[in-house]
Amino acid sequence: MNTAPLFEPFKCKSLELKNRIVMAPMTRSFAPGGVPSGDAASYYARRAAGNIGLIVSEATVIDRPSAMNDPDVPHFYGEAPLARWQESAEAVHAAGAMMVPQLWHVGSVRNVALNWFPPVPAESPSGLSRPGKPFAEPMTEEQIADVIAAYASAAADARRLGFDGIEIHGAHGYLIDQFFWDKLNERTDGYGGATIAERNRFGCEVVKAVRAAVGDDFAVIMRVSQFKQHDYEARLAQNPAELEEWLGPLAAAGVDILHCSQRRYWQPEFEGSPLNLAGWAKKVTGCPTITVGSIGLRDPDVSEDPKNIVEDLARRVADGEFDLIAVGRALLGSPDWAQSLSRGEPEPLIDFDAGVLEALR
Repeated sequence: MNTAPLFEPFKCKSLELKNRIVMAPMTRSFAPGGVPSGDAASYYARRAAGNIGLIVSEATVIDRPSAMNDPDVPHFYGEAPLARWQESAEAVHAAGAMMVPQLWHVGSVRNVALNWFPPVPAESPSGLSRPGKPFAEPMTEEQIADVIAAYASAAADARRLGFDGIEIHGAHGYLIDQFFWDKLNERTDGYGGATIAERNRFGCEVVKAVRAAVGDDFAVIMRVSQFKQHDYEARLAQNPAELEEWLGPLAAAGVDILHCSQRRYWQPEFEGSPLNLAGWAKKVTGCPTITVGSIGLRDPDVSEDPKNIVEDLARRVADGEFDLIAVGRALLGSPDWAQSLSRGEPEPLIDFDAGVLEALR
């Protein structure tokens, strides 16, 4: 296999990565009371030691009472959680990688598997849990300002604690994405509108506040997606022009890298072009991009030779379609996946075993 392009260094502001492979954020719910488990540092460091260039933490909530939908997801505020996060960053650095926390607010998304609700009503643009389903009151402008300030505070803490950048979660139907989506954003004030460019205001204000808090030299990543966790067919942009209207202002506001989430990275984004979402995002904004979506996993619907799939990723990185690849579930069961790939070992794809979700390993 020719995987050399995946092991070239990459630099963007505060990020100086030894290769192009990223550990994708994956919620693990091993943080009782919001404090990451004592095993978290070794969990991340083990993947870093497996020749990962950048670790993106699991989603970690900002300082808002309604930001989470699970009592065991980690906080990114408070003395005890931040001390644990600092331990993780230091352990990852010692293992040879860089690390960024992913900052998160779930908005009106609720975890139906849990009989748990936050102590205050949900915050969302129009009070909808699903299209046409009222759930709570729409956010006031005061609440919007407070949430923006909480993102900025978390980003400043990330820099203070020694992280190498931050990632803002703006995908998968969570709060920022709810403002993007016309099906959940029915506001008639300055945070709503008929076009994605108008509905971009909240996301852009979050980015601007984060940028002001961390300075110009600190890398800011934003995760985006067309699909929502409850609607795989949802689309914010129907064509490249709409994609530019959506992502261009975010880049102008201060996003350095776009982390473009797809369920399967190899699927073209728009008819008539082989480019995926990350490829198109880079084309319309000029920003470096991360592609993600079932990388490293054997897909029962794909009969392609595994070597060809990995070489396809490497070729697309070499061609500049996207800059980084994010690997998620494959790293849970195989922390040394990237190391094996660098050695040319013969089986680059693995079957996912849900049993690896039972503990931090």
